[in-house]
Amino acid sequence: MTVQVIVPNGGSSSGKSGIDAGITFAADGGVSVGQEFRALDAAWAQGVAAMARAGAGIVVDDVFLGGAASQRRWREALDGLPVLWGGVRCEEAVAAGRETARGDRIPGTAAAQARTVHEGAVHDLEVDTARAEALACGRFIAARLGRPPVRP
Repeated sequence: MTVQVIVPNGGSSSGKSGIDAGITFAADGGVSVGQEFRALDAAWAQGVAAMARAGAGIVVDDVFLGGAASQRRWREALDGLPVLWGGVRCEEAVAAGRETARGDRIPGTAAAQARTVHEGAVHDLEVDTARAEALACGRFIAARLGRPPVRP
């Protein structure tokens, strides 16, 4: 039997990501991806696009490690679909504080990504979670989509 799908089930921080090949987490919080990861990422984007084309509503929770290049890969996969590109910003110090409070992240990752994920990316709207609560950000996005407000 040739296995094409592996489903690792485990709780947050159980070590699932450490099992995957092609992604490296540096001690300073940097993240590097290799060709294996990029191939999986491209296939993932095409699969998400296929679900959207089949009528599913999709929210993609992604980190654009390559800024504009990462967004370009998604733009290609989602070509022809109506997409709202949202930028979620947070001051480095606030993101670093949240990272520390979580206790399960490599220190420095939040600060390293706070700006780089937005470099060259184009957003239809932006929210700043250091200046507004998550619920208010959700309401802002819902209003932009012409949807009822998000309920607590």
